[in-house]
Amino acid sequence: MLLALHKSAIVENPPKIVITGSKSESNRLLLLQALYPELQIQNVSNSDDSEVMQKALKSTSNVIDISHAGTAMRFLTAFFATQEGREVIITGSDRMKERPIQVLVEALNALGSDISYLETQGCPPLKIKGKLLLKDQVSLKANVSSQYISALLLIAPKLKKGLELTLEGEITSVPYINMTLDLLNQIGVKTSFENNKINVSPIGSLNVHQQPLTVESDWSSASYFYSIVALSPVGTAITLSSYKKRSLQGDSVLSNIYTDFGVETKFGKNEITLLKKDECHLKTMHCDLKNAPDIAQTIAVTSFGLGIGCFLTGLHTLKIKETDRLVALKTELEKLGAKVSITNNSLTLAPHQLFASDAKTQSNKGLGEVIATYHDHRMAMAFAPLSLKTNLQIEDAMVVSKSYPTFWDDLKMVGFKITK
Repeated sequence: MLLALHKSAIVENPPKIVITGSKSESNRLLLLQALYPELQIQNVSNSDDSEVMQKALKSTSNVIDISHAGTAMRFLTAFFATQEGREVIITGSDRMKERPIQVLVEALNALGSDISYLETQGCPPLKIKGKLLLKDQVSLKANVSSQYISALLLIAPKLKKGLELTLEGEITSVPYINMTLDLLNQIGVKTSFENNKINVSPIGSLNVHQQPLTVESDWSSASYFYSIVALSPVGTAITLSSYKKRSLQGDSVLSNIYTDFGVETKFGKNEITLLKKDECHLKTMHCDLKNAPDIAQTIAVTSFGLGIGCFLTGLHTLKIKETDRLVALKTELEKLGAKVSITNNSLTLAPHQLFASDAKTQSNKGLGEVIATYHDHRMAMAFAPLSLKTNLQIEDAMVVSKSYPTFWDDLKMVGFKITK
């Protein structure tokens, strides 16, 4: 579906936006719930990825298709490797069949699992023969996607001896690893993370009197409202729920980063209010996002919309997401007149004096440039706030359902003009 986003302004006193539970927390807890059925969860994400995860965990089929859900692919590979006596094939979209998973497969096989490739070496689809894994020590490179590491940690309490995981080199996305360990601690699992070694103790069952765990709302989804407020006049405010100051999510660093864009975060009871307190006085935004790479697209687009430059590093994992996000960002920003250069690990956006797409709004019958999304939900949502500055069209707009199904409805609630 192609949506036209007409140049808009935020309405005065917009209603509070209720954002669904974190996809990252939800998918971790769903896997733990499959291992420990006594675990109760509240505020589970309504994203496609979490629905795929739930469906796969309940399925009795021997073929599991997870479509574009990368987190589900990693977590389910580890889960099914531990399901003794069950044999499954796990597959996905054409893009998923190009995304590497060899690091995780090798680690699981080193623990005693039986996983083989059905097509391209190192990529899905996978044939998994579930086994009782008796080994308890494994190592892998520390700069890989944290989802490989979390996948191993999540199954660790069910391994007979638990797990000792050694990470080699500089660790990427530490907050996501800490999120996994914190959730394990909350269900009663003992863990330790010292230097580059993580230990997880085994646990047979959970305390039957344990209280339900409530998933915090998704900070990645909040990033688009940070961008909206940053691109709006001073005094603009939007309230989001449900959030807390002490968050497990690495993307909560938004509250610090966006102060440089002039946005203040006020924490209330289970909610945050984003206030455009001042104009942005930066010439170039500098961010190392190795611990929060999912907000790179939002920050780059915010910088462009404000006419300032940005230099973002720590982005090497973006090349293996739903699309190569660095290439996609460069391509779409350049449509709007930006000057962008990328490496395997960074993106540089030059400052500019004129929002170049203003001159192009007469093209495409005045509807503005068409932004391609490359089957990537974050491309659609990151570019949407630019319609505060100019008309835009978003291609394959419903791709947002992967993580935030009500995104377009919520934008309309705060004042965006959107038509099909």
